[in-house]
Amino acid sequence: MDKKLVKVLDTTLRDGSQASSVSFTLNDKIRIALYLDKIGVDFIEGGWPGSNPKDYEFFKKIKEYSLEHARVAAFGSTRRKGVSVKDDVSLNSILETGVDTAVLFGKSWTLHVNDVLKVTKEENLNMIAESIDYLKDHGLYVIFDAEHFYQGFLEDREYAMQVVKTAEEAKADVIALADTNGGTTPDKVYDITSFVVRNVKTEIGLHMHNDIGCGVANTIMGVLAGARHVQGTINGIGERTGNADLIQIIPTLVLKLGFRALKGPESLKELKPLSRLVYELAGLPPNPFQPYVGDNAFAHKAGVHADAVMKNPRAYEHVDPELVGNSRKIVISEVAGTSNISSYLEHVGIKVDKKDPRLKSVLQKIKELENKGYSFDIAPASAVLIALKELGLYEKVFELKYWKVINENGLAVALVKVNNYLEASEGVGPVNAIDLAIRKALNNIFPEISKVKLTDYRVVLPGEIKNTESVVRVTIEFSDGERTWRTVGVSNSVIEASVEALVSGFDYFIQTSKKLKPLLA
Repeated sequence: MDKKLVKVLDTTLRDGSQASSVSFTLNDKIRIALYLDKIGVDFIEGGWPGSNPKDYEFFKKIKEYSLEHARVAAFGSTRRKGVSVKDDVSLNSILETGVDTAVLFGKSWTLHVNDVLKVTKEENLNMIAESIDYLKDHGLYVIFDAEHFYQGFLEDREYAMQVVKTAEEAKADVIALADTNGGTTPDKVYDITSFVVRNVKTEIGLHMHNDIGCGVANTIMGVLAGARHVQGTINGIGERTGNADLIQIIPTLVLKLGFRALKGPESLKELKPLSRLVYELAGLPPNPFQPYVGDNAFAHKAGVHADAVMKNPRAYEHVDPELVGNSRKIVISEVAGTSNISSYLEHVGIKVDKKDPRLKSVLQKIKELENKGYSFDIAPASAVLIALKELGLYEKVFELKYWKVINENGLAVALVKVNNYLEASEGVGPVNAIDLAIRKALNNIFPEISKVKLTDYRVVLPGEIKNTESVVRVTIEFSDGERTWRTVGVSNSVIEASVEALVSGFDYFIQTSKKLKPLLA
């Protein structure tokens, strides 16, 4: 047995889909499964075929694809009380899927045996043994999930271990210890898992929930205690507060503790795109603060941090972000330093020494504006425009001399004058109308503006500034098909703030385009 190899079972398609507000379509489940196989997940728990038609259909559909690495597993429970295994719907639905792997859960906490199943302890053991035997007799690889094991062990150690021993004697291939309530602390997980590993020869696995925020820590501690099979979901989605997050567990095991998982270190580079895919299909916004893969996981905002990390990344980065498919981000804000500014400018092709005294005036301008409600850490393109002007590198190409929007009776019309071009447009709402009108005028000056698309538009209320006025902050994201950037506008009028952000977004594109790059050299 390879003591450094940890096998991974992903239950995003089953336990993850039990998260409130999450519902994957059949096509969603196929896309996720194919990506999981691509990175080298060992087992994909596709769903509970006995619980709903969609899960049953998934097992039929996935057969149309040739998986390179993963084994698809069907989930189910031990037989019902008073029903023979041959007549049990849940067990037979697993067999009907045609999979070669089953994940079978059974009770290991006397509270559930007595109060939920309402059977004797002996009958529960028989239900476990007969169910595993039945699936094994049909040639399946069986992973037995000992539900509520840690709670059961703490209240009745002897019986919890009887459950595990029963599964072992029935020749389960893996016995996964589940912290189903998610309330066990890492020290207890380590001690209990160590005890089981010492007393059981079957491979031990882990299935942790996150109710006290310890799902990842408990999984890591369980592996250190000797378990070599881990279960979890992508991004930690799942019942209540979720499951253990495989996005955090896998790189910690591989990069920090020297274990092997998936197809090797190269697979870790797929973690961020996989994380984004699952967020997208689940209809959830990506967590920017998520360890390893979040947009802010390697973002440096404070000037001291940015300066140090530019000298030596290890100063404030625990791993190379590229190892997990992420990248470093230097943030521009009121707490930034000259290193932040020079680093970001270099990112767009403008080299300025961080000791250049002009950068001090750039920082001062940024701090003054953030005090008025601007936020440049979420809209760095606007900060670049400030820097270009303060550094004398700004080439004024256009000027919005006049604008007006009429929004009445469902009709939105905008009139603008850019340089000497007067244009009007009708749009779906006032912001769309002014956007179209500005574009029409700019097209006379800079035709490449047609490449630019608006990809995101947000309005926030940062509150009152100096207790004198309430303002709104608008941020707009743009893309030219190759890169994206964000700009910000602030005003007590949503339309005025939107116009400022729009004009800045188009200006940024022009200032940093190839056409004007020689001016910035």
